[in-house]
Amino acid sequence: MKAILAVAVGAMVLVGCGVEEQDASTAVGTTEQSMEGAELRPNGRGHGTVEGHARTSGGTTVAITYHKGPVMLGTINVYYIWYGNWASNTGTTILTDLAQNLGGSPYWNINTTYYNASNVHLSNSVAYAGSTTDAYSLGTALTDANIQTIVSSAITSGRLPLDINGVYFVLTSADVNATSGFCTQYCGWHTHGTISGLDVKYSFVGNPDRCPTSCAATTTANSPNGNLGADGMASIISHELEETATDPDLNAWYDRKGAENADKCAWTFGTTYTTSTGGLANMKLGARDFLIQQNWVNSGNGFCAKSY
Repeated sequence: MKAILAVAVGAMVLVGCGVEEQDASTAVGTTEQSMEGAELRPNGRGHGTVEGHARTSGGTTVAITYHKGPVMLGTINVYYIWYGNWASNTGTTILTDLAQNLGGSPYWNINTTYYNASNVHLSNSVAYAGSTTDAYSLGTALTDANIQTIVSSAITSGRLPLDINGVYFVLTSADVNATSGFCTQYCGWHTHGTISGLDVKYSFVGNPDRCPTSCAATTTANSPNGNLGADGMASIISHELEETATDPDLNAWYDRKGAENADKCAWTFGTTYTTSTGGLANMKLGARDFLIQQNWVNSGNGFCAKSY
C-alpha cells in the first residue's frame, strides 16, 4: 500500500494482494510473503490482470472475516473524474449508466451480506453523484501521489463536492499510464487519504484499451457495448466500488490471505449470454448489458455469485 500524504492504498493487482501497509514500491508485486498461517492485510491491489489470474483467496477454502474496521453505510455516492481525452468516446455514457444502475440491483445486493461492529448491514443503495474532467493536468504518466492530487484538486477547486460517503474514481483515457504497475501488476485499485481534513475514499481505474490482454475480459468483437476499454472498466469499477464499500480503510472485511470480497471472485463471471449485437454479457443493469465479475456472498461458507 502506498502511503501518499496520509494515504493507505487498496487495489486490483496481478500479485499484489495481501501485504502489510507499506510503500507501494515494495507492496506492488508482492504476494503471500512468508510465515504460513500468518494473516495478511489487504493493500487494495488484489484484482490483478487477466494474464495473472490473481486468485489470492484460494476460492471457497478461505473464509472472509470481519476485522472491526468501518464499512460504508447508507447510500454510497460515486464520482467520476474523466482524466485525459474522453472526447467522442462512448465510455462516458456507458460508465455513467453503470453507476446510475448498480444501486438496487441484485448484483449490488450481495454487499448487504456485510456489516459493521454494530451489526448494521450495508444497504443496496448507490447513487451517481456527478463528474468532472481533467485534461492531463499532471501529464500522461501518473504516480500514485499524482492520482491523489487529481482527486484533491477536483474537490478543493469545487468541481466535485467533499463527500465522506463518496468514492471518487480517476478514470483514464488509453494514452495515460499509472507508473506503479498499471497493465503489469494491476488494472485498478482503491484507497483512502486525508483531503481537506477528512478521510476520502478514491480509486484509480485504467483504460484496458491500453493493454487489452491484461485488463479486458473480452475482445473488441464480443464486447457487450462495443467499447472494449469502457466495458472492461465497468467490471473493474464494480470491483473497486464493492471493496471500498466493505473495506474502505483496509481494516474491515478480508480473508487471512489479504483478499477482499471482490478479490475472491476476480476474473470469474459465471453464466454468460450473447446480446442482440453479438456481445458477451452476464447481467443487465438498467437498459444496458454488462460483463461484470462476480462478487463474494458473505453467507454460510461464502461463494461467488452475480446476485443475491
